[in-house]
Amino acid sequence: MSDSVFRNYIAGEWVEGPNAIANISPADLSDVIGHYAQADAAQTQAAISAAVQGQQEWAKSGLEQRYGVLMAIGDELIARKDELGRLLAREEGKTLAEGAGEVYRSGQFFHYYAAEVLRQMGETADSVRPGIEIETRREPVGVVGIITPWNFPTATGAWKIAPALAFGNAVVWKPANQVPASAWALTEIISRQNLPAGTFNLVMGPGAEVGDVLINSRQVNALTFTGSLETGRKVAAATAGNLVKCQLEMGSKNALIVLDDADLDNAVECAVNGAFGGTGQKCTASSRLIVTEGIHDRFVEAVIERMKKLVIGHPLKEGVHIGAVADGRQMESNLKYLELAKSEGGKLVYGGEVINEEIEGYYMQPALLVDTTNDMTINREEAFAPIACVIKVKDYAEALATLNDTNFGLTGGICTQSLKYATDFKRNAKTGCVMVNLPTAGTDYHVPFGGRKDSSFGPREQGAYAKEFYTVVKTTYIRA
Repeated sequence: MSDSVFRNYIAGEWVEGPNAIANISPADLSDVIGHYAQADAAQTQAAISAAVQGQQEWAKSGLEQRYGVLMAIGDELIARKDELGRLLAREEGKTLAEGAGEVYRSGQFFHYYAAEVLRQMGETADSVRPGIEIETRREPVGVVGIITPWNFPTATGAWKIAPALAFGNAVVWKPANQVPASAWALTEIISRQNLPAGTFNLVMGPGAEVGDVLINSRQVNALTFTGSLETGRKVAAATAGNLVKCQLEMGSKNALIVLDDADLDNAVECAVNGAFGGTGQKCTASSRLIVTEGIHDRFVEAVIERMKKLVIGHPLKEGVHIGAVADGRQMESNLKYLELAKSEGGKLVYGGEVINEEIEGYYMQPALLVDTTNDMTINREEAFAPIACVIKVKDYAEALATLNDTNFGLTGGICTQSLKYATDFKRNAKTGCVMVNLPTAGTDYHVPFGGRKDSSFGPREQGAYAKEFYTVVKTTYIRA
């Protein structure tokens, strides 16, 4: 295979695959970012076996060694945020500012978990039996399989890889096949660190082959997955059969409530930012806008005026707010959902058109629909599109009931100046994350992240809560 092919990383070596795929930018179909090796089942198994061996050595590493490795990765990501952010924007389609911001945030994840390395404290207790002392400590879970999606190709990997390494585990990482460049770039940084061979492995390739080996392996001790609900169910079933620890982040159908007393300007910014940032391709996007009737008409008019100011175009162009849709398949899905929404009674009041740029790519004007109801398909299923649907309700009680009437429960937001309603919402929104006078999209790296119902399964991600997934607890009894 040609040296121009970016290879997988297995057992401390860059390894060719049986074939390779072209990585083509959705923003410019003439822009071939590179050719990336595809692992097969045998190579995936080799990576798992290497991880088993590497983890045994890495688990014995000193805290300062782990701290140094994670800090170095974080330092380099932050130092190269513009370069790697540009690469990310080319391959995923989000704007250059969003790409650079994602890489910077990824560096922060590694810095945070570097600090967590030094905060690994145990606990002691007196036994109910005289003369016996008890101590508890956390130990590595072992080999961690990581499967990540295409919408945050660097950050999602970072917030899973960093805690896995911090707590002494080995990693086998399968990124989404649409975004191999960002995964390879992060791997290249990790490959130069002071890690035993096999501690970290990258296996790029199709989910039906690479992912299938990972989720069915008895040598993988924990499997963390971010992706669709349909695939998440398959992961859960496979890992349950082998009693493998499982963590899933899946679909969402987030809503933003706008009450009559809301600050209109802020509510509009929350809605537009939350619904259309990242081309609407965020699991935290607010695709349902639940608006009380007193402010409804003014809100819709103001959102339309704000949408008119959005600049859609090539993600590397200066002044662009919204970049490209991820690929042709996603664009086709977006347009189908839009047509379905209109056929079920939704009224398109702005956007929704395919935009033809000077260069060939996948561009879509964000869409706003009104007169929608919560039982419409567009308000039940995750479209992952720059499409927001307004649902008019009578009052706060109906708004809250509508927000909770979904199979998902990742994020939920409310715009109001009422302490009474904000307090009630914080307690009664059936979501894992609650936003008050903020967009539903946008979370911090030092606190837990995750949802309820069909959105998440297993322990929370991020912050100190990550140790619940990446470690096991050992209890020791000692007689002096």
